[in-house]
Amino acid sequence: MKKQKQLLVLTALSLATGAAMAQANDTLARIKSSGVVNLGVRDSSGLAFTIGGGKYVGFHTEMAERIIDDLSKQAGKPLKINYQVITSQNRVPLVQNGTIDFECGSTTNNAARQKDVAFAVTTFVDEVRTAVKTSSGIKSVNDLNGKTVAVTTGTTSVQHLRRHERGANIDFKTVQGKDHADSFLLLESGRADAFVMDGSILAASISKAKNPKDFAIVGEVLSVEPIACMLRKDDPKMKEALDNSIKRQIKDGSLAKLYDKWFMQPIPPNNVALNMPLNESTKAAWATPNDKPAEAYSSKLLAK
Repeated sequence: MKKQKQLLVLTALSLATGAAMAQANDTLARIKSSGVVNLGVRDSSGLAFTIGGGKYVGFHTEMAERIIDDLSKQAGKPLKINYQVITSQNRVPLVQNGTIDFECGSTTNNAARQKDVAFAVTTFVDEVRTAVKTSSGIKSVNDLNGKTVAVTTGTTSVQHLRRHERGANIDFKTVQGKDHADSFLLLESGRADAFVMDGSILAASISKAKNPKDFAIVGEVLSVEPIACMLRKDDPKMKEALDNSIKRQIKDGSLAKLYDKWFMQPIPPNNVALNMPLNESTKAAWATPNDKPAEAYSSKLLAK
């Protein structure tokens, strides 16, 4: 009898532990219970940025807010959004430790990150390019020989530049900005000759410059980057909820309208349009929603 009681106790403890673990991996349950979504946002990205006063805007930020509208319907009550500013360096750890429930900034879905986090279906496919001053004479990667290139700490852009076939025989120095705004400032102030980053981030940075016409995006496409919202691994319910909302926005045309708003129309803070028509890679990602990593795009880029 005593052994039976011990077995029952152990079984109960095991079930309780399992239930606790399941709860820990069920972000939707925690959101419904608390009524709050901790959303990771960026303050100086092409897809998500701030206009000051605690206001966060942009294509990916507004898309995330629409996702949360859908989560509210699923929860059966309005959900409050707690905007949490993240950086290139801390975004993965903050997702992993549960500080943020998911983030929609400018994060590339790649194989290395998939070991630590999960991604919703791709919502934008960016192209890594080079921003320079129009007076610099720089037109291609080869022109960066002997130059100083700004990159943002925690990003992969310089790796793509060094790996790029046209960059194999050039020698350049790199300087790091703590965030994208800082990296662009290095270019704007003359401390760097170029800024290598996702095209959307470069376009947004230029639009916010004192004199946007003084800058241009030039050169070869160094990498194709599938951008997606990032969430914790081993949380299939949360991933399904995010995927379903994004697919709904694609299907009903609202995501395309949102893209037009943030990339083709004048936007804050300077009321300048980025003039970035939807590219073919993004159209393809929307036509067949998937969470393929950047490595799946590499062979296509090399074939060009």
